[in-house]
This record gives sequence, C-alpha cells and structure tokens, in this order.
Amino acid sequence: MKSLTYTFMIISSIYFLNGCTTAVVGGAVAGTSVALDNRTTGDYVEDQNIKTKFAHLYYQDEQLSDQTHINVTSYNRQILITGEVPTEQHKNKLSNIANQIKNVRKHFNEVMIGEPSSMSTRTNDTYLTSKIKTSVFTHMSELDGAQVKVVTENGSVFLMGLVTQKQGEQITEIVRKTNGVKRVIKLFEYPNPQDQRI
Repeated sequence: MKSLTYTFMIISSIYFLNGCTTAVVGGAVAGTSVALDNRTTGDYVEDQNIKTKFAHLYYQDEQLSDQTHINVTSYNRQILITGEVPTEQHKNKLSNIANQIKNVRKHFNEVMIGEPSSMSTRTNDTYLTSKIKTSVFTHMSELDGAQVKVVTENGSVFLMGLVTQKQGEQITEIVRKTNGVKRVIKLFEYPNPQDQRI
C-alpha cells in the first residue's frame, strides 16, 4: 500500500510541482503544444522527464518536501524553482537536486526564505498569470501559448521561452504594465535569427 501511495505522489507531483501559477491560455492539449512549441520534440519530452525526476528526488527527502512550498518549471532543459523555504540550507538542497538531473543545462533557484505563501496569494498569482498570458497573446498574434512560460510567485513574474529579442522586449513591456505585477524576471533565450523555428 505504501508503494502505491508513493507512486501516486510521484505522478501527481508532475501537476503540483509545475504549480498552479503556470497557466496556459487556450487549453491546448499536449500533442498540439508540441506542434506549436519552438522547442524540439526531444526537448519538449525531456522537459517533462526533468520535472518527473525532480519530483522523485524532492519527495524522497521527506523533511524537505514537508517543510517547503515550491513550484518547478522546465523549459528547453532549463529549470526554474520558485516558492518559499524556511532556511538557506533548504534552498541549497533544491539546487543540489537540480544538479543531479541529467540533461539539465542550467537551473535558476529563485525560492525565497520565509513562510509559505497564503492561499489567497497563490490564487492571486494564478489570476495574474492568466491575465498576463491573455494580454500577451492578444497583443502579439504571432505568438502562441506554447512558446512562452509565465510563472508568477507572490507578484513576481518569471518569463521563459524561445523568442526573438524583439519579442522578448515586447512581452516584458506588456507584463510590466500589468496591474499587480511587482517585478519582472526575464529568463528568455534568443535563438539564432536564422533558426527557422522562430
């Protein structure tokens, strides 16, 4: 029974670690997302694997998983970790997990030291993410929901994706003007302009 419970925790953690704050406007199913995404199919699949591996290692450390609230996003084999932890030691443990995972190119440990955010704060973050996604893709019709990851944590907005530099600047400006945003952190990658996926 214990092994069944553990297996369920690992599977469900794919949802929970990705966080409620990572909303996708338009509700595209996974197969459609791959077709629209600027990542290669291999990188898209690897990002899902990376989150699963992170969840497995995270829940193996019961003290860490019991005492922290985190969200993990993987895009183009880069990991973003957000949330709250009680000590610097807990934060370092999360970086150690990211460093253990094969094929991770880079990780950004953006967790804050402090009490877990309230349910009202998380609800507001979810709303803010949805509002940002809607605004970005309304004003920039050449983009779709699979190209840009928006993660909101306590009013701070993290932006990931494979975009042109011009697109990155436009997205950032839209987000900065969104009511309720405290700060914007750009983690975009700018592929070669000759890349036909852009």
